[in-house]
Amino acid sequence: MARPRTPLLSRPLIRETALRLVDAHGLDELSMRKIAAELHVSAPSLYSHYSNKDELLDDIADQVGESVDISGFDTDDWQEALRVWARSYRAALAEHPNLVPFLARSPGRREVALDQANAVHGGLTRAGWPPRTATLIGASIKYIVVGSAIASFSGGFLDDLTIYRERYPHLSQAHRLREHADEIDRDGFELALESFLQGLAQRFASLTGADR
Repeated sequence: MARPRTPLLSRPLIRETALRLVDAHGLDELSMRKIAAELHVSAPSLYSHYSNKDELLDDIADQVGESVDISGFDTDDWQEALRVWARSYRAALAEHPNLVPFLARSPGRREVALDQANAVHGGLTRAGWPPRTATLIGASIKYIVVGSAIASFSGGFLDDLTIYRERYPHLSQAHRLREHADEIDRDGFELALESFLQGLAQRFASLTGADR
């Protein structure tokens, strides 16, 4: 029996194709019609697997989110749990920067995102953080991670010395930033994360001391 000329449609295949298109062309360019064209099928055939594009993107978001490590929230070390979560969260977003605007939205009804939010909040409150503060800590980590992933600070500068030398003397070395973009962006994220964790540690010590 001859093999089909086009692969059989499945949710994983549609997800993979859609994510590849987002990575290559951006979120705004994604449509069910373009996914269908990439797969050499008719657009209506996709709707037997996904009712609309947002449902597909939710599924992709869950897939990307599965690589985020929240295992530390099962332990008593809330600082290390936040550190591991934030780093793995940033790594997941960095793999697919064009998807970040969608991933940055609230968890909504996405199962993986809700499971992670539940684990983070549960771990922090078990450690002794008040529920409201635990919510603010989770939100703050998200701000740090998404801010780091959504754009490169270093990439915002040009490698032309003449642009900065005369008018912006304090930026006389800015032309070198692009050359070290990955290092600067990584270290900038680490500085923000570690400074935040140090501040939290002082606040936690004051909080637990007041309870004694």
